Amino acid sequence: MANIGPLISHVRQFVPLSSTEEAQLATFFEDRTLKKKELLLEADQPCTHTYFVKRGILHMYFLTEKGAEQTVQVAIENWWLTDQLAYRRQSPSPFFIRAVEKSEVLALTHAQQTEMFAAVPAIESYFRHIFEIAYGASLHRQKHFLGLSKEEIYHQFNDQFPEFVQRVPQYLVASLLGFTPEYLSEIRSKRRS
Repeated sequence: MANIGPLISHVRQFVPLSSTEEAQLATFFEDRTLKKKELLLEADQPCTHTYFVKRGILHMYFLTEKGAEQTVQVAIENWWLTDQLAYRRQSPSPFFIRAVEKSEVLALTHAQQTEMFAAVPAIESYFRHIFEIAYGASLHRQKHFLGLSKEEIYHQFNDQFPEFVQRVPQYLVASLLGFTPEYLSEIRSKRRS
């Protein structure tokens, strides 16, 4: 049975669970320990799992036509990561998911998730909450990308998510925001002076 303590703590922030429900949840997840740079998903492979990060950092990206990695999402502790559309459809994904550092995750298949929703209805409410937050954040990200300069985008992101900016390697923050690492360094040095 998986050690789901960090997940239970996260779920309790959104919905109450009985001790029986907590015990049931553990039966649906698989613990995985990942080495630095270990792949969880390769592009063009079926997306069969969603991942809850207990410890570490996961990085979801695609390769540009020039072969460069373009980050679309990064997940730190207590965050979920998968290609939601491919996961729901159980279809191939255009993305890679890789551990940035040694990481511990809880893995959940789509079939297990469906069974879990039936067995513990409160968990479906939890997922609704986190999806609403993620969708709202996605809309705000789009708004900033369309309406702000690159420098303003970084400062806005840094102001909203300072713990994320401190925790995640700067090259990933740069890629997530559509910058080169050099340009991000330039922006950061301007703010310090």
